[in-house]
Amino acid sequence: MKVDSYRFLPRSFRPHYEGRGPFPGQQLPVWAPFEKRLHESRIALLTSAGLYLKSTQPSFDIEREKANPQWGDPGWRSIPSGAAAGDLAVAHLHINDEDLLADPEIALPAHLLGRLAEEGVIGSAAAAHVSVMGYQERSLEGWREKTAPELVAHLRDQAVDGLILAPV
Repeated sequence: MKVDSYRFLPRSFRPHYEGRGPFPGQQLPVWAPFEKRLHESRIALLTSAGLYLKSTQPSFDIEREKANPQWGDPGWRSIPSGAAAGDLAVAHLHINDEDLLADPEIALPAHLLGRLAEEGVIGSAAAAHVSVMGYQERSLEGWREKTAPELVAHLRDQAVDGLILAPV
């Protein structure tokens, strides 16, 4: 089955991304074996919704993105697993934040993950999850050089065994 990665992009975005193919060295799929049993594993979440803690964290840089629509803020925010809906804000130009603010579980199902831990399906949930802005420039240079190593360090500090991507 062929997946059309561009199906839901606005038509004006397609020329920027469609048909360019993978970058050199990125032709093969990424695969990492999962060594532990799920019921023994600590799991974290990564959302691409641009969530951040409105009282203590800066917003993602949507002003720069407005000025340069092909750019996306490559930063990330740590979101405590117990963060309440009222603690969160959304900075993302490509999604409607109204539903996310009403129920952040749509984009960051931390309470559901906590229930899975209580039921023994997973060993435990991470104390803090990760939020990024999903719309990124095609080269992903900022991600490769800065964001990815920082995220890996953050997850390793929490002894996370697996990461669930919650795309929006």
